[in-house]
Amino acid sequence: MSISVRAAIVVLALLFAVPVSAQNRPADTIRPAQQQPTGDKRLLVAENMWLTEAEAKMFWPIYDAYQLELDRIYSRIARVIVEYVKAYMDNTLTDQQARALTAEVLDIDEAEAALAKTYAPKLDPILPGKKVARYLQLERKIRANLRYELADKIPLVK
Repeated sequence: MSISVRAAIVVLALLFAVPVSAQNRPADTIRPAQQQPTGDKRLLVAENMWLTEAEAKMFWPIYDAYQLELDRIYSRIARVIVEYVKAYMDNTLTDQQARALTAEVLDIDEAEAALAKTYAPKLDPILPGKKVARYLQLERKIRANLRYELADKIPLVK
């Protein structure tokens, strides 16, 4: 995911959402051990993949294509956040709207998993298995941190 899309999602959540802490969050809420990486995601991946020159030449075009598709998915997340937060702030969320937003979030989750399943086989011929696994781990950790940030800022449905 490009930094601009990730940043836009976080900014949307921060600008429009009421912090979950305002909902009397229990004191024992789990906090992530690691903060969301800041800066350039591509640099973060490069620093943690230890690619040879030959591997890098083949990896980065696949990485770029994957990120473009992830950006489309995260644009969907941004739309869901905007719609939910608006309804939350206006206290107008209906059961029908909540069901539609839930269905979209579940579809987004499936789209992310399907995308990873599509790209893993593209990496298999160019990288050793451990590097493919490492890259997919990096992607999941970055997304998990982003999701934690969003979950921490977006209030529960009332």
